[in-house]
Amino acid sequence: IGIIELVCLVLYVVPRTSVLGALLLTGYLGGAIATHVRIGNPLFTHILFPVYVALLVWGGLYLRDPRLAELLPLRK
Repeated sequence: IGIIELVCLVLYVVPRTSVLGALLLTGYLGGAIATHVRIGNPLFTHILFPVYVALLVWGGLYLRDPRLAELLPLRK
């Protein structure tokens, strides 16, 4: 499982494949959310932590990739 996450991270770090890496990381984190919900862990500390990480991933990608900034024009 850790190797899969490292491959997703490498794809995210490489500028040419960063969007694919972000998508794969988001899917990976979605699986973590599903596992925490199934087990019945606390909401803010366990279930929503992967959401926070995914927001940081996409926020970082938004700030460094002009193609995504053109797609979602939140800045002026």
